[in-house]
Amino acid sequence: MGFMDTILGGGTSRSTEDYVELDLDDVSDHAGDATMQVHIAEIDGQASAIDIKDAVYDGDIVIADITRLRTNDSTSEHVIDELRQVAREVDGDIVQKGDDQIIITPTGIAISREKLGR
Repeated sequence: MGFMDTILGGGTSRSTEDYVELDLDDVSDHAGDATMQVHIAEIDGQASAIDIKDAVYDGDIVIADITRLRTNDSTSEHVIDELRQVAREVDGDIVQKGDDQIIITPTGIAISREKLGR
Protein backbone atom coordinates (compact mmCIF):
# COMPACT_ATOMS: atom_id res chain seq x y z
CA MET A 1 0.00 0.00 0.00
CA GLY A 2 1.51 3.32 -1.09
CA PHE A 3 1.47 6.65 0.68
CA MET A 4 -1.39 8.05 -1.40
CA ASP A 5 -3.37 4.85 -0.85
CA THR A 6 -3.03 5.50 2.87
CA ILE A 7 -4.28 9.08 2.46
CA LEU A 8 -7.17 8.26 0.13
CA GLY A 9 -8.08 4.89 1.58
CA GLY A 10 -6.82 2.59 -1.17
CA GLY A 11 -10.25 1.90 -2.61
CA THR A 12 -12.18 1.98 0.67
CA SER A 13 -14.63 4.78 1.27
CA ARG A 14 -13.65 7.28 3.97
CA SER A 15 -15.60 9.92 5.86
CA THR A 16 -14.49 12.98 7.81
CA GLU A 17 -14.66 10.89 10.99
CA ASP A 18 -11.79 8.75 9.62
CA TYR A 19 -9.38 11.68 9.86
CA VAL A 20 -7.75 12.77 13.10
CA GLU A 21 -7.22 16.42 13.89
CA LEU A 22 -3.58 16.94 14.84
CA ASP A 23 -2.45 19.36 17.53
CA LEU A 24 -1.14 22.45 15.75
CA ASP A 25 0.65 24.00 18.74
CA ASP A 26 4.02 23.24 17.14
CA VAL A 27 3.01 24.64 13.75
CA SER A 28 3.34 28.27 12.74
CA ASP A 29 0.33 30.49 13.34
CA HIS A 30 0.44 31.49 9.67
CA ALA A 31 -1.59 28.44 8.59
CA GLY A 32 -4.75 30.45 9.24
CA ASP A 33 -3.56 33.00 6.68
CA ALA A 34 -3.24 30.40 3.92
CA THR A 35 -4.35 31.54 0.48
CA MET A 36 -4.70 27.98 -0.82
CA GLN A 37 -6.15 24.73 0.47
CA VAL A 38 -5.73 21.08 -0.50
CA HIS A 39 -9.09 19.32 -0.84
CA ILE A 40 -9.71 15.57 -0.78
CA ALA A 41 -12.67 14.48 -2.91
CA GLU A 42 -14.43 11.41 -4.29
CA ILE A 43 -15.85 11.46 -7.78
CA ASP A 44 -18.76 9.12 -8.37
CA GLY A 45 -20.46 10.94 -11.22
CA GLN A 46 -21.02 14.17 -13.09
CA ALA A 47 -22.34 16.11 -10.09
CA SER A 48 -19.21 15.39 -8.04
CA ALA A 49 -17.08 17.29 -10.53
CA ILE A 50 -18.86 20.60 -9.87
CA ASP A 51 -17.37 21.12 -6.39
CA ILE A 52 -13.94 20.10 -7.67
CA LYS A 53 -14.12 22.58 -10.53
CA ASP A 54 -15.20 25.36 -8.15
CA ALA A 55 -12.28 24.61 -5.81
CA VAL A 56 -9.73 24.72 -8.64
CA TYR A 57 -11.25 27.95 -10.02
CA ASP A 58 -10.91 29.37 -6.48
CA GLY A 59 -7.17 28.55 -6.53
CA ASP A 60 -7.13 25.34 -4.50
CA ILE A 61 -5.57 21.92 -5.13
CA VAL A 62 -7.82 18.84 -5.31
CA ILE A 63 -6.82 15.20 -4.83
CA ALA A 64 -9.75 13.12 -6.05
CA ASP A 65 -10.50 9.44 -5.64
CA ILE A 66 -12.03 8.16 -8.89
CA THR A 67 -12.49 4.49 -7.96
CA ARG A 68 -16.28 4.87 -8.08
CA LEU A 69 -16.18 5.88 -11.74
CA ARG A 70 -16.49 2.97 -14.13
CA THR A 71 -13.54 3.04 -16.51
CA ASN A 72 -15.63 1.86 -19.48
CA ASP A 73 -18.41 4.31 -18.80
CA SER A 74 -18.68 7.41 -21.00
CA THR A 75 -19.48 9.41 -17.84
CA SER A 76 -15.96 8.68 -16.59
CA GLU A 77 -14.41 10.00 -19.78
CA HIS A 78 -16.67 13.06 -19.75
CA VAL A 79 -15.84 13.95 -16.13
CA ILE A 80 -12.10 13.56 -16.68
CA ASP A 81 -12.33 15.64 -19.87
CA GLU A 82 -14.16 18.39 -17.93
CA LEU A 83 -11.43 18.41 -15.29
CA ARG A 84 -8.73 18.57 -17.98
CA GLN A 85 -10.52 21.59 -19.46
CA VAL A 86 -10.60 23.30 -16.05
CA ALA A 87 -6.85 22.74 -15.63
CA ARG A 88 -6.27 24.24 -19.10
CA GLU A 89 -8.53 27.24 -18.41
CA VAL A 90 -6.75 28.16 -15.19
CA ASP A 91 -3.30 27.30 -16.57
CA GLY A 92 -2.94 24.65 -13.90
CA ASP A 93 -2.07 20.96 -14.13
CA ILE A 94 -3.76 17.57 -13.88
CA VAL A 95 -2.39 14.05 -13.53
CA GLN A 96 -3.92 10.66 -12.99
CA LYS A 97 -2.08 8.42 -10.55
CA GLY A 98 -2.90 4.80 -11.23
CA ASP A 99 -6.50 3.88 -11.82
CA ASP A 100 -7.85 5.54 -8.73
CA GLN A 101 -6.59 9.10 -8.23
CA ILE A 102 -6.53 12.44 -10.02
CA ILE A 103 -4.69 15.52 -8.80
CA ILE A 104 -5.76 18.91 -10.17
CA THR A 105 -3.91 22.16 -9.47
CA PRO A 106 -4.70 25.82 -10.12
CA THR A 107 -2.70 28.55 -11.83
CA GLY A 108 1.03 28.46 -11.32
CA ILE A 109 1.30 24.99 -9.79
CA ALA A 110 2.82 22.16 -11.81
CA ILE A 111 2.75 18.52 -10.74
CA SER A 112 6.06 16.70 -11.06
CA ARG A 113 5.85 13.42 -12.92
CA GLU A 114 8.82 12.02 -10.97
CA LYS A 115 8.83 10.54 -7.48
CA LEU A 116 11.04 12.14 -4.87
CA GLY A 117 14.03 10.18 -3.69
CA ARG A 118 14.92 8.53 -6.98
